[in-house]
Amino acid sequence: MGVVYLIASGKGGTGKSMFAINFGAILAMRKKSVVIVDMDMGLRNIDLYMGLENNVIFDVHDVMSGVCQISQALIKDDRFESLYIMGASPVKEDGSITPLHTRVLCEKLKEVFDYVIIDSPSGIDDGLVIASGGADACVIVTTPEIASVRNADMLDRELVRIGLDRRYVVVNKVSVKLMKSGYNLGISEINSRLSPELAGIIQSDDNINISTNLGVPIVLKPGTYIRKNFERIADQLLEE
Repeated sequence: MGVVYLIASGKGGTGKSMFAINFGAILAMRKKSVVIVDMDMGLRNIDLYMGLENNVIFDVHDVMSGVCQISQALIKDDRFESLYIMGASPVKEDGSITPLHTRVLCEKLKEVFDYVIIDSPSGIDDGLVIASGGADACVIVTTPEIASVRNADMLDRELVRIGLDRRYVVVNKVSVKLMKSGYNLGISEINSRLSPELAGIIQSDDNINISTNLGVPIVLKPGTYIRKNFERIADQLLEE
């Protein structure tokens, strides 16, 4: 059976979806079968970040509401041996989908894929509860800004309430210059404010923004420090 990772954030703009696609790409490059499911209803980004927006016909809402089969909503990324995405509905969820729907979907996907990555909507509203329905572990993506870290802590408390025991933190958009000058929280202070294990940090880099705009996971470029960094984070997350 596969493992389901929920990728979440306490607020928008942390790079959550960017992390989801690159984490999935790293796993796929390790010859694992992976599906990235976009659960951010109404604000879908995974198809854009993967350059597959023109391939979406059916979406995850269609699957969970019985409009189509799982296989009809899966979109293969031909740059990888076994990496698929399932797009989010362009319309915000209307209340017909529950955490049970997500759990059933995840159980079915785990029979086929080694890893299921759920891109959750940001924040701690009903969207998070629905997206977390089938999760085995969660990666909270935050930035070093004090508001982002505080929201990440609030998110973590909600995940505890939901019952997710395996929780990790990734700090994105890290500027060493800003940290040293005291304009952003330092890593040790972030650690003191958040309970989950720190899985790694991602430095601020314009190439990451360029890659998402082009629809190309940044880790596809070999030999870069960014790819090596994502490899280390993946090692940390997969370590039992």
